[in-house]
Amino acid sequence: MKRAIVEEAYTPLTEARNPTTDQIDTLDARGIVALINAEDAGVAQAVAAVGDAIAALAEQTAARIRRGGRLIYAGAGTSGRLGVLDAAECPPTFSTPPSMVRGLIAGGTDALTRAMEDVEDSPASGAHDIIAIDVGPDDVVVGLAASGRTPYVLGAVAEARRRGALSAAITCSHPSPLSEAVEIVIAPLVGPEVIAGSTRMKAGTAQKMVLNSLSTTVMVLLGKTYGNLMVDLQPLNAKLRRRAVQIVATATGLDAAAAQQVLDAAGFDTKVAIVMVLANIDRVEAQQRLATAGGHVRAALD
Repeated sequence: MKRAIVEEAYTPLTEARNPTTDQIDTLDARGIVALINAEDAGVAQAVAAVGDAIAALAEQTAARIRRGGRLIYAGAGTSGRLGVLDAAECPPTFSTPPSMVRGLIAGGTDALTRAMEDVEDSPASGAHDIIAIDVGPDDVVVGLAASGRTPYVLGAVAEARRRGALSAAITCSHPSPLSEAVEIVIAPLVGPEVIAGSTRMKAGTAQKMVLNSLSTTVMVLLGKTYGNLMVDLQPLNAKLRRRAVQIVATATGLDAAAAQQVLDAAGFDTKVAIVMVLANIDRVEAQQRLATAGGHVRAALD
C-alpha cells in the first residue's frame, strides 16, 4: 500500500501525454516519421543543458578509477540495457579491464534480450547486486532510470551510498525519488514521449548520449586517447588491427607498411608504437615513459 501511495503522488515527466503527438494515429507513415524526428531534435539540447553535471561526474569518476575504483551502472529495462552496452564497449575501445566499467541490469543477462518488467520492482534486488560485486568507497554507482522512480535502481544507489561509493543518477524526470537519493544528478529533460510512457524513445536516446559523453570523457581524462585518436584499443580482430595501423600512421606520418612494422616491434601496442616513432626511442624506453606518464601519450612525449 505504501508503494502505491508513493507512485500515485509522483507522475514522471516521461509518462505525461505529449500534446504535439496526440493525433499521431491520423497521419500517414511519412507524417509519423517526421513527427518523431521533430521531437528527437530537442534531445541534444536537453543533453547540452546538463553538460556541467556530466563533466563533474566524469572528473570524479576518473579520480576514483585512478585509485583503483570502478564505474558501475545500475538500471532496468531500456535504461539497464544502455548501461550494459556502454560498459561492454569500453574494453575493446579503450583497452580497459572488464571490471573497470560494469553494467548491472535488473533480471541479469536474461533481461538483455527480452522484456522482464516485473524484476525492476525490487529494491532488495538492486541492493543485492551492489553487494555481490563488493562496491566500496572508491567506486562510482550511476543509477539509470528515465522515470526516476525504478525500485531496483533506488535499492542499488541506496546500498552504494551506505558503502561509501559516490552515487549519481541519469534520469529524464526531475525532481524525482532517484534525484533525491544521489549526490550528482544528470537530468536531461526531454519532455513527454511521442508515445506516452515509451521511454525507449527520447529518454532512451538522451541516456545513450549522456553515457557516451560520460564514459568517453572519463577515458580521455585517463589518457586513453592521443588527440582524438583511439590509441588504447585492443586489436582483437582484423578490423581493429587495421584500425591500429591506421591510427599509428595518422599519429606519426608513416605509411601503412611502416606503421605495421613499428606496431610489430611494439608488440602491437599502439601507444608504445607512437611514442617509439615520435620520440625516436626503442620499445623499452617508450614503455617506461608511458608508465611514468600514467599512460598519457602526450605526457610521455613531453
